[in-house]
Amino acid sequence: MVLLALVFWIGRTSAPLHTQTNTVQAPVTVDPDTPADGVTRLWAHNVLMQKGPHFRVYVRWIRGRMVRTVRDQEADFDHPQSFVLEIEKGMIDAKLADIAEYLNTGQAGTPPLKNITVENHDGELQIKGTAHKVISVPVRLDGELTPMPDGRVHFHLKKLNVLKVPVKGLFGMFSLKLDDLMPKTTVPGLQASGNDVYIDTQRMLPPPHIHGKITSIQMLGDRVRVIYGGAMPTEEELAQWHNFLRLSGGTVSFGKLTMRQADLTLIDATNDDWFDLDLANYQTQLVYGTMHTTEKAGVEVYMPDLDRLTPEQQKAAQGVSLQWLKNRNTTPPLDVAKPK
Repeated sequence: MVLLALVFWIGRTSAPLHTQTNTVQAPVTVDPDTPADGVTRLWAHNVLMQKGPHFRVYVRWIRGRMVRTVRDQEADFDHPQSFVLEIEKGMIDAKLADIAEYLNTGQAGTPPLKNITVENHDGELQIKGTAHKVISVPVRLDGELTPMPDGRVHFHLKKLNVLKVPVKGLFGMFSLKLDDLMPKTTVPGLQASGNDVYIDTQRMLPPPHIHGKITSIQMLGDRVRVIYGGAMPTEEELAQWHNFLRLSGGTVSFGKLTMRQADLTLIDATNDDWFDLDLANYQTQLVYGTMHTTEKAGVEVYMPDLDRLTPEQQKAAQGVSLQWLKNRNTTPPLDVAKPK
């Protein structure tokens, strides 16, 4: 009975195939009128960047630019849509489990499958899930990821199994292809044609948006690594760097402050493997961090992970009251260095 139902389901999807092009959101583009002296250079090492509540990327290292997206509106940390991170060279990882969780939450639109899992199978991407047609049918897709010149990622389907039976075998006569499993509702940044899916991560993932020329994609254990610009420093070299994000030049806003000719460095206050930087809650990290002004009017901020705050840091973040200012005999709440 299950097989008969499956045949009926496949028969419904075996109509002449079409190329599906979803109606997607307009891509985020940079402001073409950004003056040369308004460009903000970007460097980062070992930064765990939160991209919304259900996704994160591991920035092993990048070099590039932080470019505004709206004319006459400066890049603003409080509004991740206001800028794009244009990567010239670098290396960014994403955990396969995080990708599956993000798809299952529906944050990217209606997913093609339910209960999705994503795994590395001998260097290829293996996606498992349940297709809901007449009945719920387990589906497994095996394929490979390759970069495209326009910055998108190409997933080519090499094998499709339904009920653990290869479609090219018993069910090949029904002409079931990948785009038959794709949703007919909007999934921003996703385009399917035959046995190929083209993914625009800049549209599909939440801000801050990352764009650049991808030169290679590697499957490494439980994660996928994206290489920009062809540069490949060794892990030993990368391990010597501190965890930081540095911005130089242009104008950058954060909180109530606007820095022109930006010279801002955010540094991990711990010796962890990753600098956990949540742009949605970075103000809290700034509050409990330690800020220094350099001799060239730059700003360096040592920012702790939120779950590792000390009582002294929490006390220092409270600031001073008017009552404290009225009495010079009260002890300063901050660890202020006395002049020699």
